[in-house]
Amino acid sequence: MNNCIAHQEYTLGGKIILVEREDSQLIFVNKGSFIPETIENVLKSDAPESVYRNKFLALAMVDLGMIDAIGSGIERMFTTQRERFFPLPEYSFENNSVKVTIEGKILDINYATKLASMPDLSLFDIILLDKVQKGKDLTVSEAKQLKKKKLIEGRRPNLHISFNVAQYTNQKDEYIKMKGFDESYYEDLVIKYLQKFDSASRANFRELLLDKLPSILTNKQKEDKIKNILQKMKKEKRIILSDKRRWTLDKL
Repeated sequence: MNNCIAHQEYTLGGKIILVEREDSQLIFVNKGSFIPETIENVLKSDAPESVYRNKFLALAMVDLGMIDAIGSGIERMFTTQRERFFPLPEYSFENNSVKVTIEGKILDINYATKLASMPDLSLFDIILLDKVQKGKDLTVSEAKQLKKKKLIEGRRPNLHISFNVAQYTNQKDEYIKMKGFDESYYEDLVIKYLQKFDSASRANFRELLLDKLPSILTNKQKEDKIKNILQKMKKEKRIILSDKRRWTLDKL
């Protein structure tokens, strides 16, 4: 709250908002743009911000012990949440406002403790992994950084935690749901279906495969995936499509 007071854009005539939810979640909103532009810029910087909206107010609040030294509050908050195994703060910058959401409880103690103890994992890495887990978009450079450390897999925007992270944090089931199975698994299901029932419509294969495809894909992407699987098998002359739009095994 004191940080909101220190950084509020008072010329906009807005109010500082605090929402306390029953599920141990706090939401703070203050008016004004976020001067560093991104949280990543704050955490990567070795020096405090050179420009302040309310410099004299902020300095006075530091002298009174109301806030930490200027520029250290955000990093301290992320570090504190990490050390307590709480979800990391979420920031959004819309309508010329800064909104931060803070969780006051542990959502998954096993995942949190093991992720926090992973060797060579920086605070910035954990923030990016937190974004991946929440389905947030990563920039090209952010994705490249995590892929270089083998922390994520997939292609933007469909990224998911890597096998290394899943194995370390006991999220193997979640990893399979996000990644899906090898192509041969889906093709084998198609063949077995046709061996048992002789023919199938596109709707039959949709019902067969849809819930087995990676959960990270949208419904449109899943539909396209099924179409591509069938077309690939048709091109390989393993299945054929009849005039009545029924798929059968290619027995030639």
